[in-house]
Amino acid sequence: MTRPRPPVLTLIGHTPLLPLHFPEAGRTLYAKAEFLNPSGSIKDRLALAIIEDAEERGLLSPDSIILECTSGNTGISLAMVGAAKGYRVKILMSESASVERRHLIRQLGGEIQLFAANRGYATGIELSLELAAQDPRIFLPRQFENPLNALDHETATGPEILAQLDGPADAFVAGYGTGGTLTGCGRALKAASATTRVLAMEPAEAAMLSGEMPCCHHIEGVAGGYVPPLLRGAQLDGVIKVSSADALAMTRRLSREFGLLVGTSSGANITAALRTACDLPPTAKVVTILCDRAERDYSTKLFAN
Repeated sequence: MTRPRPPVLTLIGHTPLLPLHFPEAGRTLYAKAEFLNPSGSIKDRLALAIIEDAEERGLLSPDSIILECTSGNTGISLAMVGAAKGYRVKILMSESASVERRHLIRQLGGEIQLFAANRGYATGIELSLELAAQDPRIFLPRQFENPLNALDHETATGPEILAQLDGPADAFVAGYGTGGTLTGCGRALKAASATTRVLAMEPAEAAMLSGEMPCCHHIEGVAGGYVPPLLRGAQLDGVIKVSSADALAMTRRLSREFGLLVGTSSGANITAALRTACDLPPTAKVVTILCDRAERDYSTKLFAN
């Protein structure tokens, strides 16, 4: 017998699509308000989909340990779902991730193990595999390669966008961490209209899809020095590079002009989406993602001065 979802998990998904008008450009963007998911980010969708699939396949038991490498948002989401469902959650995090993300994971009962940030996500992924080989209780969500990551966006997030737009999008623009959102939503939107353009936003300082070497940047949660396997099959029509300075400026503008307390990846997405819209007719429907809430960035440059 399938147990009912804990109440907090029924709040995941079906987020609004906000029209944001930029008068200086004469353009209106459509932003999916994923920061309104219960733990504060789009990763709630991924965490719920993977854990419930593992339950259905008998991969989780009361003594299981859910272990994942993450820059923070997925860790927070897994800790929330784990708390609601009664699973132990352990998160491997880069030392460069904001301290607020650590506090939120611990507040939800998750455990944290930090690793050096010199090789980005690759270090944490290798460590997760080593730990899983040593402990049979460990379940690995494998967010960077699990096809459920993209599939959930293809079957849920993408169709939500289409229903809210009441028709196809002209373009979809998003950054990538795991690549699941960009790949899954891109598939759904292109299936509805072959002319929809799907573009990847990436930090100008770490433009790996553009063939450049990764470097430090200040856009939390994206481009962790690693091109994820899920992104390799994405139908991308282009890449837009956004500097950390531009992302920070737009994020502050979203707060002060639109009342949206979102993180820097949201500002970067809006910047890239606005550039895209300015290359299209004024009536074009350009969609992007407001990924997470700002409270996890208090110690970063976003709140400096």
